[in-house]
Amino acid sequence: MYKLIEFLRRIYVVVLFIVFEAVAIGYYAQSSNYTQAKLLTGSNRVVGGVQGALNDVRGYFRLGRENRRLVDRITELEEELAVYRQMDADSARKELLRAPGVKPYRMTVARVISNSINKEHNLIVLDRGERDGVSTGMGVLSSDGVMVGYVVACSDRHAVAVSILNTSFRASGKLAGDDYFGSIYWTGGDRYHVNMKELSKYASIGEGREVVSTGFSQYFPEGVLIGYVESYSLSDTQMAYDVEIRLAVDVSQLTDVILVDISDQDDIRRLENEAARQNR
Repeated sequence: MYKLIEFLRRIYVVVLFIVFEAVAIGYYAQSSNYTQAKLLTGSNRVVGGVQGALNDVRGYFRLGRENRRLVDRITELEEELAVYRQMDADSARKELLRAPGVKPYRMTVARVISNSINKEHNLIVLDRGERDGVSTGMGVLSSDGVMVGYVVACSDRHAVAVSILNTSFRASGKLAGDDYFGSIYWTGGDRYHVNMKELSKYASIGEGREVVSTGFSQYFPEGVLIGYVESYSLSDTQMAYDVEIRLAVDVSQLTDVILVDISDQDDIRRLENEAARQNR
């Protein structure tokens, strides 16, 4: 009891001040409608600020749950978007297959699922295989018909093609509108250029000339665009040109490709193999 009395004696001044202030505010609040409205506005502002702070605190602790909900929703939307992307890709493939082509060639469309450009032996993996009619020896063109590579291996569901950006890649090419031809190859390093050697010095060469396939290759029909002459010089023998060709396709940007099967190639290969056996 003594301690309580001592405590009240120490704080009675503060208690009296609070009581008098409360009474004064009460009288002031009742003095007019203006003061009532002003005090109500002030109290609402204070209460609103406190409630806002509390809501911010509650919102902070709900962030984890909200983030998980958003991630789940994004996942659902991505799955739905993947379906539409697949539908668009299938539609694009159908459009490619409807493109005018030469009848002696059988064409199919595949999607690139793996592609390298920074090695010496770059390969392209496709999502079509033997069950889709893909076989080794088929030429690979970009979606706009530019030379890309040729298929060298197949499984039931996938195929692997040698890229034109592969030091083992070989094809024959010529200047568009000219009969002189040479050998197309890649020396490595530069993904935008390939070379052509053994092009006759009598060829009507010039910078910017189109270079196309000859049709001598077992992989590509005649007239497939390869690229454009960027520079050239006579070889050491002075009998042929060494040509640098700027590729008409950016191999790193491939998504869908056209596979070309030359209908007569199976028969031609069979005859060549028979001739080779007879000459042994």
